[in-house]
Amino acid sequence: MPRHRDPDEPKIYFLPNLMTACNLACGFFAVLMIFRGLIEVGNADIPPKEYYSHVKSYYEYAILLIFGSCLFDLLDGRLARLGGQESPFGQQFDSLADIISFGMAPAMLLSKAVLFPLGNFGWAIALIYLVCGALRLARFNCLAALPKKPGDPGDFRGLPIPMAAGFIASLTFLIIDLHQNDHELHLWKYVLAGAMLGLSLLMISDIRYPSFKKVGWRTRATLPAIVIAVLLVYVTVQFRYVMPVALFSIYLVYGMIRPWLSQRMRREIEAAAADDTAGNGNDTRDD
Repeated sequence: MPRHRDPDEPKIYFLPNLMTACNLACGFFAVLMIFRGLIEVGNADIPPKEYYSHVKSYYEYAILLIFGSCLFDLLDGRLARLGGQESPFGQQFDSLADIISFGMAPAMLLSKAVLFPLGNFGWAIALIYLVCGALRLARFNCLAALPKKPGDPGDFRGLPIPMAAGFIASLTFLIIDLHQNDHELHLWKYVLAGAMLGLSLLMISDIRYPSFKKVGWRTRATLPAIVIAVLLVYVTVQFRYVMPVALFSIYLVYGMIRPWLSQRMRREIEAAAADDTAGNGNDTRDD
């Protein structure tokens, strides 16, 4: 006898949710790498001056896994849009994965890799970031459930949590490389603490960030745009400690100055950025 599907059962599409599961897996292994670094330090009773020489590899693996989560988070929405497979289940699953990959993992990474000299204050900053990230995802889900208004550009309200996590991971990546043998970290720990508080406020703010929802797999791009995109990838690989910070910073700053730009300038900038990212799309997931 064929099994009749319950009409109230949510639709679960394979490929988009597989990408979301990979996003969650990367977040889990990032947290695991951070714990392994802590165990390594604790078991060996390592002096503070030798801290980074022992844990650098673990934290770098964690950062790369967070970047991997960003990639899979990008793919799940694109695949859902390409196949017309958007679903409430996918949206909720994506948010649950995001709170681990882009909330818990970056908060733990920062508190142990950079903010550990600040003690409980560092943990408090990491907690604020995690709570604001959860609030950002909850608000996004509530707004996504509302009927779409005609002419709505589909901008993100508040900084998307994957972008916040990417900025934290990339800046931590740079700091670890610059100060792997400097346990004091000088002013860097305060800079990153302030940046994390700023990101927390941006996530729950009303600042509008472009989502590039009109860019899809079938979006056409000009040859110069393709050349620029290839060169950008090459430069990012060559200067892998600096370029990710620069790219995430551009997006962060653009959202803050965007309201003061003219409509024409805004359209030109976002059209150029869309050309450089042609081949991507979006659905109701927060990516």
